[in-house]
Amino acid sequence: VNSRKHRLEIPPPSEKDWLKEDEEDFFLLDPDRKRDVLPQPFRMINKLVMQVFESAMEIIERREMLREAQKLKVQPKKCFPTAEFQVTETANCLAVSGKYVFVGLSVGLSAFNTCDFKDVCAWDAAKTEICAIHASDLGNECHALLAVDEMGLAWLFCFHKGIFLLIKILNQVEDISQRSTCVEVMLSLGGDYAGILLQGNTKAWLEIYQLPKDSWLAEMEKSAGAAEELACRERRSSCSSRVGTFLLQELPVSAIQADVELDPPVLLLTVRPPKPITGTSFKGPLDALKEVDDGSMLGLGYNHLIKDSQWELQEAIFCSTYQEYLEAEGVIKEEIPRYATFHFLLPSRILVGPEMKVQPDIPAGIGVHWDGNHNFCFYLLNHSDNEKVDSDLKPDVVWPCAAPIACSAVSSCSRYLALAGEDATITIWDKYLGYPLSVTAVLEERFIRSLHFL
Repeated sequence: VNSRKHRLEIPPPSEKDWLKEDEEDFFLLDPDRKRDVLPQPFRMINKLVMQVFESAMEIIERREMLREAQKLKVQPKKCFPTAEFQVTETANCLAVSGKYVFVGLSVGLSAFNTCDFKDVCAWDAAKTEICAIHASDLGNECHALLAVDEMGLAWLFCFHKGIFLLIKILNQVEDISQRSTCVEVMLSLGGDYAGILLQGNTKAWLEIYQLPKDSWLAEMEKSAGAAEELACRERRSSCSSRVGTFLLQELPVSAIQADVELDPPVLLLTVRPPKPITGTSFKGPLDALKEVDDGSMLGLGYNHLIKDSQWELQEAIFCSTYQEYLEAEGVIKEEIPRYATFHFLLPSRILVGPEMKVQPDIPAGIGVHWDGNHNFCFYLLNHSDNEKVDSDLKPDVVWPCAAPIACSAVSSCSRYLALAGEDATITIWDKYLGYPLSVTAVLEERFIRSLHFL
């Protein structure tokens, strides 16, 4: 048995354990350098493996970042059609009013019921292609439709209980050479007014019509009651057979189609584009002041005292000063505009005249601006009868802007008006009070083409 007499102790260092002078900074050495002492094939294989590993890690990190970014985005909801309806011709346009969907076809019109998606009726009497359509609910299952065909004719229909009734072609004339083309149509909410923008050979104008919807509804109820009474009378006097029943079921429809005569719309306003401002024809300030109605409204700038010679001198100074810029961009001659944007506006403080009786849900005026023009013009819809429709109508209110108006939009409540200028500036107006709420400048070198309230 071996037994220790003394406890274990750490032996003292010897010279052979001392660090050599070249190994004092061993902790500073790169451990990867140990691979450098390997033979060449092993070094190459190691380098390739490390590159593949680093590339794989980069791809994994990139995919993880994309996955995290995708989770932060709002995923759009996917909607699938719940039902469909078949049309016999090519569908060009559609409009929704009440429980009906009206489709403009390559030949005529069709109406579909949104409850069962079945074809209610069709109209193809004129064999014309419908390119645009607007619809408005009049109440009591009656709808007003305004359609534009391929020839630019504006067709006004009344749809009642599955029947299309043609009321009038608004821009039809006997002389084809004098025919104007309809480029834009609009119906007011509720179907009280209709507006069409017409273009001739050298001019354009806007026509506003009042639709006698009260008389239409009364005539429809009267005709429906007469048809039902006729059907009951015939049903009592005829025998109950299949053929007789089928004929009796068709009696109310034929009676309505044959007897209904609806009143045509009434032309209220004819709005023409503003004429270019030229030299004054007044001899003195007194003659100009006589043409001013009152001092409460801004005008279009025609009643001034600037002569033609002063205009020519100002234009010559401007052209000589900015000649290099005009040569680079090209001089655009001022022309009378041929396109306008218009909106039906509900009553407000700036659209209520003296002793005017208005209803809050019926438009009291229209707002119009023409392409390339600085002014947004308001016109009242209830002008006195002594004013001629074909006369040069002056706006009731004028809102001048710093830049030509490019586009405009009106909110659903008709209180807020947005105007976008050609200088990419958007101004939001409170139309009820008549003052701007905000002005926003979009990035430079941008042109705003359309505005919408959400």
